[in-house]
Amino acid sequence: MTGRRRLAALGAVALAAIAVGVVARESGALAPLEREALKARFDVRGSEAVTGLLIVGIDAKTFGDLNQRWPFPRSLHGRLVRRLHAAGARTIIYDVQFTEPTRPRQDLALFDALGDAGGAVLATSESDHGQTRVLGGDDNLRTINSRAAASDLRNDTSGAIASFPREVAGLESIAVAATERITGHTPDPNGFRDGKAWIDYRGPPGTIPTVSFSDVYYGRVPAEKIRGRTVIVGGTAPTLRDVHSTPVGGEQLMAGAEVQANAIWTALDGLPLRSAAPLYNLLILMAMAMLAPLARWRLPLGAVGVVTVLAGAAFLAGAQLAFEAGTILDVAAPLVALVAGFFGAIAWSELAERRVRTRVTRDNELLEQRVRERTADLADAEREIAHRLGVAVEWRDAETGVHIERMGRLCERLAREVGMSVVEAELLRHASALHDVGKVGIPDEILLKPARLDPAEWAKMKTHTTIGASILSGSKSALVQMAEEIARSHHERWDGSGYPAGLKGDEIPLPARICAVCDVFDALLSPRPYKNAWPLPEVIRELAAVRGTHLDPVLVDAFLPLASDLHAECFGDDAAAGSVEAGGAAAA
Repeated sequence: MTGRRRLAALGAVALAAIAVGVVARESGALAPLEREALKARFDVRGSEAVTGLLIVGIDAKTFGDLNQRWPFPRSLHGRLVRRLHAAGARTIIYDVQFTEPTRPRQDLALFDALGDAGGAVLATSESDHGQTRVLGGDDNLRTINSRAAASDLRNDTSGAIASFPREVAGLESIAVAATERITGHTPDPNGFRDGKAWIDYRGPPGTIPTVSFSDVYYGRVPAEKIRGRTVIVGGTAPTLRDVHSTPVGGEQLMAGAEVQANAIWTALDGLPLRSAAPLYNLLILMAMAMLAPLARWRLPLGAVGVVTVLAGAAFLAGAQLAFEAGTILDVAAPLVALVAGFFGAIAWSELAERRVRTRVTRDNELLEQRVRERTADLADAEREIAHRLGVAVEWRDAETGVHIERMGRLCERLAREVGMSVVEAELLRHASALHDVGKVGIPDEILLKPARLDPAEWAKMKTHTTIGASILSGSKSALVQMAEEIARSHHERWDGSGYPAGLKGDEIPLPARICAVCDVFDALLSPRPYKNAWPLPEVIRELAAVRGTHLDPVLVDAFLPLASDLHAECFGDDAAAGSVEAGGAAAA
């Protein structure tokens, strides 16, 4: 194939990869992955300092102290407002609904307190073309320098609240109304794409200073803690059911009052977090899609694989830097386009080789021999790519590829022992190199942590199985298909207690079960930041102890007689004996 035709074909591959990325993004299929990427960026950035805001939470302590059922009499809210005003609160935001009238005496107590305090912003979820019935209606509120604002905050496709609206049914949102009251200016309309603005969360639940409603009510909060601050009053007790999933704090739910406080801080700060322009996202997607095909024009497949991995890592780092500078880039679609371009380049290489093979067969025996040699080179390149991708992931946590080499040997030996063909066992040896490829999506502070992970970190670490399977999914390559099975299922357990799907027994693919036995064996014999290497006899006892629970009992029975020889072959006869820390095979 001439250079011009070769470039045109690879250009077609790049266009196809661009189309894959665009269709995947526009169809909404990548929305959950995009939200997970946003959560990861918030996690990496960590908590930010918050000044000028205070949450007064209606919490479990408040219910105990006041001995009142919900909803509280409005005279209690009136007394709280007077306490806040006396302490010097700058602005009061009330994230409690006062839409329906109660007893006139109670309503008037709150109304008078708000008037004496100079007014407030009051939440409501009901609006008729911008008109409300809060405390008798908008005309009443204006007489006490108050206004109603929309409290609605909607979950995105992942079930989390990531943005706030400019207005709802003609009524400005709490964050917008609060900003206008505090600064006298309306937030920049350009910061609201499709009527919504990203919430620049300051950190996980509990980041914004919070005091108990009852402590303020009874005067137990020092005035200096309130003076000059914008105070957001709202429910924080889980029993009030005003708690929400957000892009921060992992699985922790955040009280609605704190979500509103984060939205208010975002609006006051000028809406610092904004989506990149669609054109920029499209240009990035196109560049990522074209990378592997254009690299394949000049480089061998193995080098293209390395370039692809490095480009993906560099892009993720750049997306994090852009996020910390206030710009949210699309992440999932460009990475899908990158992977599509990479596997498209592989597919093109195979198609090109088939054409060469056909022409060579038609010509003569000599050319046929060349085709066989090139085909072998292609197979070697595919295996090399798998190996290099595995090594690239291992380098992140200080491995140097030795673990990948050992896993390949161990898996191939056990596969042959339980009756796999030579071809299948060899395929498994190469596919096992990608068992932890999903760790490319795990932040360094978790992956490289020199201690045991906390529950939130462990939950994030466990996603490497599904991330790896997602990276490898959709391939027609037998090697990549087997690698996808292993990446997804090598942490499943025989008794169903593993992850990510809780598969049990023979539901777990055989290659993943084989890889699990070998991974435990290798992990126990290897030093880790949180443990020393185990001595071989204790490893053998541990494998025997978890047969039938963690590991396939048939595979363990087949593996144990080989353990001593495999230990000598993979670790050397002088392998150091390490002390044993608590945790057993589960730690592996």
